[in-house]
Amino acid sequence: MSTRLGRSKQLLKLKDKPLLEWVVDACLDSLLDRIVLVLGHDAEPIMKTLAPKLAETRVQIAFNPEYREGMSRSLQTGLSAIGPRTPSVMFLLGDQPMIDAGLIDLLLKKFWASKKTICAPVFQGTRGNPVVFSRHFFDQLRQTEHDIGARHIIQNHPDQVLAVEIDRRIYFLDVDTEDDLKTLEAALNARVPD
Repeated sequence: MSTRLGRSKQLLKLKDKPLLEWVVDACLDSLLDRIVLVLGHDAEPIMKTLAPKLAETRVQIAFNPEYREGMSRSLQTGLSAIGPRTPSVMFLLGDQPMIDAGLIDLLLKKFWASKKTICAPVFQGTRGNPVVFSRHFFDQLRQTEHDIGARHIIQNHPDQVLAVEIDRRIYFLDVDTEDDLKTLEAALNARVPD
């Protein structure tokens, strides 16, 4: 609900493009088979703004009427939309606009080549998003609560986690405040290696 920001952060402009559109574009440019966009708060203006992207055949909208109950409800809504036979799922966040198709594809390829059931990017020892889970964890993911998301599942199964080291901190930057947006804009404008 963008409570810290006071307005819909998904529609905040970064270089004249809404934050969420950056993420949707990365998904569309990637190897992902299907893209389920989970919407709740401000769903109508988001759909109107992103209408051309949402018309893509790989994109499906899933509405989360219980978005006030936290991230877990969005996660569960997405899982319900994909169905039980999907072999794996990657969770991306709408406020991390620097995630690109290159990172998505890197994680997917590493995951597919591995026998691990969870895959996550790591920068200098810190784990971030997006995260891939095999179907093995779908039932546990459906039981998550509030804003914890899937963090506890990863922590409880360290032997199943494929940590993929990345070299760009900017992938992990998210936008919760106006200052976060300014920091991201400055990083993009400077084009200084991070």
